[in-house]
Amino acid sequence: MPPVLLLTRPEAGSRRFLEDLAAEGVTGFTAIISPLLGIEVTGPLPDLDGAGGAIFTSANAVRAYTALGGRPLPLCYTVGDATAQAAREAGFAPRSAGGNADALVAMIRAEAPGERLVHFRGTHARGDVAARLAAAGLHAGDAVIYDQPAQELSAAAKAALDGDVPVIVPLFSPRSAAQFAGVPRGRAPLIVAAMSRDVAAALGALYVTRLEIPAQPDAVDMRRVVIGLLKDFGALVKGHGSVKG
Repeated sequence: MPPVLLLTRPEAGSRRFLEDLAAEGVTGFTAIISPLLGIEVTGPLPDLDGAGGAIFTSANAVRAYTALGGRPLPLCYTVGDATAQAAREAGFAPRSAGGNADALVAMIRAEAPGERLVHFRGTHARGDVAARLAAAGLHAGDAVIYDQPAQELSAAAKAALDGDVPVIVPLFSPRSAAQFAGVPRGRAPLIVAAMSRDVAAALGALYVTRLEIPAQPDAVDMRRVVIGLLKDFGALVKGHGSVKG
């Protein structure tokens, strides 16, 4: 029986993750896409007269910005490479911090651009990027342009979690991890790849058979971790008594 890979990111992000796995020749698993968070563009865009740069901390923000009719600005900063790729496809020339919100704030502070910067984000966001930049003396504000409503797991996902085959679950945010931890526990051994220690901590007391945290909190390292878990599936089935950590 092939392993189950349960993808809980919004639809577009989950599809992209599967495409990246396929591009690396990774096969032999059953994929179930069941987003725990939806993406709803809300807008509107703020008045961008005089704005010289955009800050994006997710590809979803880039897509929402484009859907609302936003045009590329001269400067663009992104939290990581996956978001930078989305920004590039939208016509920006992004500078990626290659990490988390702390790395992003540090990069922008070091460059100290004089232009007005706008952090385009969702209703739920971490890192206080714009506030921290403003506190450092930079001209920065934020604009909420999409919402991330919680969603229940699909019937297929619930059935997999109550099955006998171990389920590999990549989790990319503390909010999605906390929501996943609230799902009634099934019988299937859980193998979790958590984007960061904050994401892992959000699992609380949820028992998992194995927990992996990438060296860097980005999409590339998450993909490497998941590929490793898929390749180690045979050993995981035999030894799923290992502990969380």
